[in-house]
This record gives sequence, C-alpha cells and structure tokens, in this order.
Amino acid sequence: MKSITIKGTKRESVGKKATKALRNADKVPCVIYGKDTVHFSAEEKAFKKLVYTPKVYQVNLELEDGSKFKAIKQDIQFHPVSDRILHIDFFELSDSRPITMAIPVVLEGTPKGVKDGGRLMFTNRKLDVKALPANLPDEITVDVSDLGIGGKAYIKDAKTTDFEFLHPDNMVIAQVKTMRNVVVEEDEATEEATEEATEEKAAE
Repeated sequence: MKSITIKGTKRESVGKKATKALRNADKVPCVIYGKDTVHFSAEEKAFKKLVYTPKVYQVNLELEDGSKFKAIKQDIQFHPVSDRILHIDFFELSDSRPITMAIPVVLEGTPKGVKDGGRLMFTNRKLDVKALPANLPDEITVDVSDLGIGGKAYIKDAKTTDFEFLHPDNMVIAQVKTMRNVVVEEDEATEEATEEATEEKAAE
C-alpha cells in the first residue's frame, strides 16, 4: 500500500473553543486510536491527497514532539455547507494485527460482450478486505476481457492468498448486460431466419 506523510502538532486542549480556534487557523483537529489515544492537529491542505481521492493510503504521522505513527484514515467529518474538513479519526497500524479496509476496484480490459453491443455494469467499485498492513493492496484488479453478454465477474474470480474478502464468493463485481437495441436486432434476425425457412419449405 502506498503511503503519505502528514506532519502535525499534539493538541493540549480538546474543548470546543480550542477546536474552533484550530479550524479558524485552517487546521484540522484529529485523533489517533490505538495503543494510546492521541489528539493532534495538522494543516488542512496536508490532507488533500488523502481525502479527495478514491485511492487508499497508509499515513505516516509525524508530530512535533518526535512521535511517529503508522495509521489509516478511519472516519472523516465534513461541514454540511462549506464541505470543509471538520475532523478526522485515524487508526494506528500494527504489523502483526490484521485490519479491515475498503479497497477500490479497477476493471482491466474491454469485455467481449461490450464489443458485441452489450453494456458493462460496474456494480461494486470498492470491496472490503481483511489483511495484515503489509499485504493490503493499493487496488483490486479484475480482468473483464472474457465477459460476454450476460457474463459476470464474481468475488471468487478475484480471490487471492494475500488478503481475505469480506463478501460472499458469489457477489457480483461487474457484469455485461444486453442493451435493448441488441435484443431487438436479435429478435429481427430470428424472425428473418424463420421466414426464410418457411419460404424454403413452401417452395419444396
């Protein structure tokens, strides 16, 4: 998993007045949950790459007092009007303790069914997986090249020994559906073939 570094400062006070002052100074109040609970703040712009992206990152937190933590973003609160970041919760990582994360899915290839006029339906763009931090992937790649019209890619098609999916094997990740015009063309072709067969039989 890719990582980014965020530098911050421990918070001496966690009251409403202190929190408001941080936000007015364009800083985000945060907390790390793990062996110990640590309150800190960091510049709002430092979270841009972490928050405004579908990708997932390990966060290397470096505080002014020399404390360092490896963590993942657990929860985030936004202002209902301005959409500014109000608060972020982090969860401290342990090399020996599995964690659960939602990992983005990337579809690879162009399905055969799409070339034949079908439509690709991307049903699940993120999947929950459980793994040791070192085995967490940046993304889950699913090859859909061989999917014909009506074909489906399931969780079982993406299984690996590196991590565990927290979904049933028969859950659909993506599928190719028949477009309405394709059905009409198929029906017309069938009717034409039937008419030709009938005419040939009558001619005999």
